[in-house]
Amino acid sequence: MDKKLKLKNSREFKRVYNHGSSYANKYLVIFFIRNNLGYNRVGFSVTKKIGKSVVRNRIRRLMKEAYRLNSDKLKQGYDLVFIPRKIAVGYGYKEIESAMLHLFKKIKLLK
Repeated sequence: MDKKLKLKNSREFKRVYNHGSSYANKYLVIFFIRNNLGYNRVGFSVTKKIGKSVVRNRIRRLMKEAYRLNSDKLKQGYDLVFIPRKIAVGYGYKEIESAMLHLFKKIKLLK
């Protein structure tokens, strides 16, 4: 993923959390806000409540891959932050991807 397509510092994450909207389903929470850049930037936040680092990194990798494979289907110009729920730990890629697509449909972000 290109560096300009990532949310990097805590200021960018806080802007999305404080001024953006959020939607959730069983596995994921998404925060989003318009960024007026013409392209999407994305961040993935996995808290220590999820588990040890191996578990957190696995769920982060699953979310990143689901986003990467579906990012071309999205409208552009948004900052997105994904946060997994604890229940998502026991599930695989297909469930995470379907949860992500469900959220994209819910917020009307699909083209």
